[in-house]
Amino acid sequence: MQPIQVGLLGIGTVGSGTFKVLQRNQEEIQRRAGRAIRITMVADLDTARARAIVGDAAEVVNDARAVIANPAIDVVVELIGGYGIARTLVLEAIAAGKHVVTANKALLAVHGSEIFAAARAKGVVVAFEAAVAGGIPIIKALREGLTANRIEWIAGIINGTTNFILSEMRAKGLDFDTVLKEAQRLGYAEADPTFDIEGVDAAHKATIMSAIAFGVPVQFDKAHVEGITKLQAADIRYAEQLGYRIKLLGITKRREHGIELRVHPTLIPATRLIANVEGAMNAVVVQGDAVGSTLYYGKGAGSEPTASAVIADLVDIARLATADPDHRVPSLAFQPGAMQDTPILPMEEVVTAFYLRLRVVDEAGVLARITGILAEHDISIDALLQREPGEGENQTDVIILTHDTLEGEMNKAIAQMQALPTVLAPIVKIRKEELK
Repeated sequence: MQPIQVGLLGIGTVGSGTFKVLQRNQEEIQRRAGRAIRITMVADLDTARARAIVGDAAEVVNDARAVIANPAIDVVVELIGGYGIARTLVLEAIAAGKHVVTANKALLAVHGSEIFAAARAKGVVVAFEAAVAGGIPIIKALREGLTANRIEWIAGIINGTTNFILSEMRAKGLDFDTVLKEAQRLGYAEADPTFDIEGVDAAHKATIMSAIAFGVPVQFDKAHVEGITKLQAADIRYAEQLGYRIKLLGITKRREHGIELRVHPTLIPATRLIANVEGAMNAVVVQGDAVGSTLYYGKGAGSEPTASAVIADLVDIARLATADPDHRVPSLAFQPGAMQDTPILPMEEVVTAFYLRLRVVDEAGVLARITGILAEHDISIDALLQREPGEGENQTDVIILTHDTLEGEMNKAIAQMQALPTVLAPIVKIRKEELK
């Protein structure tokens, strides 16, 4: 059988890893795929660097459209990134009848519905295992391994940069800005880390997982997104004293009237496995009605871990390329005609528990007024911690953990508490998930 011929658009970190792993494990991969998979054409603006990587094994060009136009190319691997030219090139590759593999979570989270529809119409595959959690095969698990299950919720540490920062803040008691500079020095954070630290990257990935889990269109614009820039070392310390750790989680949950889709810092019990995921590692917990709770852990980024996922997609395409398009695994797990337009719930309708930190005057009656306001809104207290004021101080921190409540009710209660003259600083609110 003729080899699958692959054209690579971009040979940076992931592209070079894909080429090297494919070369190194060629025999093993061919035994699994049933035919050889060869990168025969590479497009990159830095042609000198590209030639240094591939040598004589592939033709190198500086025009991505030359790859797409080559009739010998069966699969186009898009590793350029971003929303702009990548979208244009992917749609052009599909229109040319090429299968597509991409690691571009931003592209799929924003334009996925358009891209998948174009692929269906043309009868080609768009594969994207590398777009979420790097080397962890979470897309295949959700789309195939757990297909018998009604997925109830997913919660994931799906951005290694923010997890490294939070791990360092907890371990060393440092503030956010200090650890961010260290993360940039070590190469865990980009020079412009905005997408990571503001939660956007994690929200792209959570959006894709939500669509696969619940059979809905990708709806990144409806996701609630908060980053970690406002987290303080004090809150990480207080959480630890109460038996919790703070992680940036991507969460999506099935609810009676819609779907929750949110990314934000979250308190998790320290006894949960996912709470102990440290450094730049990723982990995703999936709760299914039949299988229960399953955990997927590993490297969420890097040259060869991500290449592992890219090549897994290439193997799938090698196996499925000759199959009737109607009998392939659907891109978003559910058959196109069975997708539902279930609404994404606004945050006011999300139900979760909360951590609150209030800086208050240390005098009689303050705590009673605060707990009274919570009671007025039917918010039940799970735990309470009051720090002893320092010598000569007349103010202190009060830490409250609540049971589950509507976010809208909590916001009303916080507004009332904030108006009290004895509350001296903006109230800190962090959501809490037990992940049972």
